[in-house]
Amino acid sequence: MRKIIVCTFLTLDGVMQAPGGPDEDAGSGFKHGGWQKPVADDEVGAAIADWYQDSDAMLLGRKTYEIFASYWPTADPDNPFTDRMNSTRKYVASRTLTSVEWQNSTLLEGDIVDAVRTLKASGGGNISVVGSGDLAQTLMRHNLVDEYRLTIHPVIIGSGKRLFADGAIPTALEPVSVSTTKGGTVLGIYRPNGEPSYDSY
Repeated sequence: MRKIIVCTFLTLDGVMQAPGGPDEDAGSGFKHGGWQKPVADDEVGAAIADWYQDSDAMLLGRKTYEIFASYWPTADPDNPFTDRMNSTRKYVASRTLTSVEWQNSTLLEGDIVDAVRTLKASGGGNISVVGSGDLAQTLMRHNLVDEYRLTIHPVIIGSGKRLFADGAIPTALEPVSVSTTKGGTVLGIYRPNGEPSYDSY
């Protein structure tokens, strides 16, 4: 069974929106795009590259797909991520797209939950969900996320789309690996582990 792994950059207050640049996702008047680069360091890049080694496909929502498809095909070939992003198999979840042109991309048809269950049962390596907050939340609601790989950066911006938004399903997490880079970013790998426990002091 293939694993679905959510890989996301987060601020300390849980915002995932537009880490890569001011124009990446300015929806809802978001004015903090590009928050990640000033608080990232070499260890973050190395960890992300390592995290993708056991995945041979990406699962993307429409907005993230369109952002990536407009950038990576013409990105600097010397960037170590360029070839990987272009050559990796991409599965795209969208209710509005009718075709996908970026190389190695496949538009998922029908109900996305059923489509992802079929993907999980197919042959191959793990599947990384990159960005794609709405899609990630749908997968969480249907118990389809096997692992979270999160970079939690030392910055608070106070608004924006959050990975764990209001209404997220309460879930206990098992820490698999947690470390902190020299720049203060937490590199955390967690697996869902049933419902949370509750107690008092």
